[in-house]
Amino acid sequence: MSTLVKQPTAVACLFIWIGMVCGISFLEAWLKFRAPGVTMPIGLGIGRLVFNTLNKVEWVLAAIVVVTAMMHTNTLFSARNAFLLLAVIILILQTAWLLPTLDARAQLVIENKPLPPSNLHYLFIGAEVLKIAGLFAAAIGHFEKTT
Repeated sequence: MSTLVKQPTAVACLFIWIGMVCGISFLEAWLKFRAPGVTMPIGLGIGRLVFNTLNKVEWVLAAIVVVTAMMHTNTLFSARNAFLLLAVIILILQTAWLLPTLDARAQLVIENKPLPPSNLHYLFIGAEVLKIAGLFAAAIGHFEKTT
């Protein structure tokens, strides 16, 4: 018994996407503040740049995966595509609302202005976990056992 990978380009993009989100959201985001000499404003400035760039890269990867899915499927209504849709919806919400809101809050800290408490970072982390789960399920859906 062997395994066949359908749409290897999509699978590669999905796993690259997962790796980038895990590396940046769950490692870089908090590790940069542990580096010697990195103040809160400097760390937030770096974070804004990194997360805005990651967001653009995510859109490129999402476009490749969606186009590949549309070109190589008999039906767009599948579990694999539902998980991909979940990830894309989260990406849309992050791009349109969550990242700009967090970016504005970071700018206030950089400018040393008062900032009310917020749970937005927890929401962002939860969204990242759901997005990674959706991407992983979509990627696994491209594997098929053959006899």
